[in-house]
Amino acid sequence: MTSATAARSAPLRPLRPTRALRAPALLHHWVASACVAAAGLAAAPLAMAAGTTTDAPRDNQVSFAASANIEVAKDVLTVTLQASRDGAEAAVVQGALKQVLDAALTEARRAAQAGALEVRTGSFNLSPRYGRDGKPNGWTGHADLTIEGKDVGRVAATAGKLTGLNIVSTGYSVSRELREQHESALIAQAIQKYQARASEIARQFGFSGYTLRELNVQTSDGEMPRQPMLMRTMAMASADAAPLPTEAGKGLLTATVQGTVQLTR
Repeated sequence: MTSATAARSAPLRPLRPTRALRAPALLHHWVASACVAAAGLAAAPLAMAAGTTTDAPRDNQVSFAASANIEVAKDVLTVTLQASRDGAEAAVVQGALKQVLDAALTEARRAAQAGALEVRTGSFNLSPRYGRDGKPNGWTGHADLTIEGKDVGRVAATAGKLTGLNIVSTGYSVSRELREQHESALIAQAIQKYQARASEIARQFGFSGYTLRELNVQTSDGEMPRQPMLMRTMAMASADAAPLPTEAGKGLLTATVQGTVQLTR
């Protein structure tokens, strides 16, 4: 068979689609994407316009605050005591802290009474102790105990009996009951002051009245941070079981109304 005859009798292979043949599909995809993008751009101004139409007008709005306060005697005494121990072994230090804390808890619980005197433990931690050369040479630990209550005499007397611990801070505060007793009247006074100031502001700017836009009412007791005390040495604490001298002082309860009004003609 000649080469020409072989060429005529060879089976024809199907042609593979080329990139040119797939161009219509790509063109269709590009057109669809362009339409979606154009629709998004066209919708953006409409969404912005819709958002602006829902916003309330902010013309002639004034923000300010008004407060009312009352001075009351602080009625809760809080005393925090701390035991400190050092040693070469962590287990020994931990055992010594536990022993002194257990003894103090036993003594404090004898005087405990709901509302009058309450007892709670605080932090209990151990950490390495380092020498002047920067190398660890032992362990140091601290354990806290807090007593507090409205029976100031009982709290002060009990604090004086807790030997083996040092007083690290004392402080007076206003009880929740006393705060709630004055809260409603304080809020009412603050609201009256806010309304009177809003009316005065509207008058001075030549408006006839106002409407409320936003309001926020808050109360606080003007709590001052507890005062730290110089630690008493354990020798002094064991020799002197006299009540802790304290003075309650005054606390300031405050109610504040803060907000925004819109002046009206």
